[in-house]
Amino acid sequence: MNKKIQSALISVFYKDGLEPIVRQLHDLGITIYSTGGTQSFVEKLEIPVIPVESLTGYPSILGGRVKTLHPSVFGGILGRRDQQSDIKEMKEFKIPELDLVIVDLYPFEETVATTTEEKLIIEKIDIGGPSMIRAAAKNFRDLVVVASKSEYQHLEELLKEQKGETSIEQRKSFAAKAFEIVAHYDVAIAKYFNGTGNSYFLESVNSPKAMRYGENPHQSGIFYGDLSQKFKQLNGKELSYNNLVDVDAAVNLMDELTDTSFAIIKHTNVCGAASRQTVKQSWDAALAGDPESAFGGVLITNGTVDNNTAEAINEIFFEVLIAPSFEDDALDVLRSKKNRIVLQSKPSDKSRQQYRSLLNGVLVQQTDDGNYSKWEEVGGRPSTEEEKSDLIFANILCKHLKSNAIALIKNRQLTGKGCGQTSRIDALRHAIEKAKQFNFDLNGAVMASDAFFPFSDCVKLGHAAGVTAFIQPGGSIRDNESIEYCQQSNLAMVITGLRHFRH
Repeated sequence: MNKKIQSALISVFYKDGLEPIVRQLHDLGITIYSTGGTQSFVEKLEIPVIPVESLTGYPSILGGRVKTLHPSVFGGILGRRDQQSDIKEMKEFKIPELDLVIVDLYPFEETVATTTEEKLIIEKIDIGGPSMIRAAAKNFRDLVVVASKSEYQHLEELLKEQKGETSIEQRKSFAAKAFEIVAHYDVAIAKYFNGTGNSYFLESVNSPKAMRYGENPHQSGIFYGDLSQKFKQLNGKELSYNNLVDVDAAVNLMDELTDTSFAIIKHTNVCGAASRQTVKQSWDAALAGDPESAFGGVLITNGTVDNNTAEAINEIFFEVLIAPSFEDDALDVLRSKKNRIVLQSKPSDKSRQQYRSLLNGVLVQQTDDGNYSKWEEVGGRPSTEEEKSDLIFANILCKHLKSNAIALIKNRQLTGKGCGQTSRIDALRHAIEKAKQFNFDLNGAVMASDAFFPFSDCVKLGHAAGVTAFIQPGGSIRDNESIEYCQQSNLAMVITGLRHFRH
């Protein structure tokens, strides 16, 4: 059923984009009620406005904490126009019918982001705003509620095209958005007070972006979040669902590498990685680790991409390239293919939690920060400086492979890897086979394992392939078998105390 707007209550924090709506309301002969700063804004437009105080009989009190919390306001919002008893009471108490409520919320999240002063943050917890929004949304059969400036343009078009009339479908749509806005606001407040919380899974992320499809073409997908906080896109098509998953894996890996490095990610696993003096040298070594798997991958570096590097990268097909900076002539090369995605990374905070939906709930865990809780040399000799450098690098790369995982490193270059295997020995066999496939000499290489060696077979097989130093978390009841083999064979072994399963 269509309803004609005859009166409106406006009480907003943000005035941007409000003027055209106020003028349209006036042109349509709609009575406007308002409060405080919004009232002054309307008056400056030389448009008649009735102060809410004339309804409540009270001025704004308690430093502005109480302005609209009054039966004369909420009665005008919640009164049911098809209930004669409601209409009778509204007339008895001189409560006007309100047909449009335009209310936004105090900037709580923005305040939390810019200060730690509790007093300022608490004062940005809106009380009247959410109450009016919820009341108006509840009574959508009779009212239009606009709870965000993002809806101003839609309202403006509606007022212009329909001359102040609205359908039940339109009012319900506005109400649905209003409830979402209030829910997001309440989650932000609850998270401020409770941190991660214990009683409920509290998370609310806005800015939805529809993907072309999900992981596969028959699946739908949506990304919630503001990618512009993480990247500036310099070229290419929109990121796909799978692109985003791999970009996340790439960023998480590169965040842990401090020296100039390059990495190639495929299906969330690192398939090529190296640290060298220059970005170009790092790229060459990373690609050499597995040039087959690099096809269609996500590439990332923590250095500036110059023209020489761009020319080399340009020779292969890849989906995404991420770097903190690019030289201008390098960008010209990389932009030669219009669909190729080029992202300039921005400094940003790392998430401290990870979520996964499964069964009928959500799993929440802290991110896997840190690489070892101890550095315990338990082999037949201490690791050399060169081996130690490679072991640190290997441990980081192995942490970012799917379990069961083995990484073989030589001269801070990934020379072989096995991942996603159901047994650790199979992961090692895959890693050795990869190294052989691309003609790597494993003599003097080091090996990392994401979890303990359940038997001594991995150490023996690795040693036979040329590995001279091992790094693993330890924790097996049969640790001594691997340790004793290293001691007897004059091999280095480091126990870290931190397992890095990744499923």
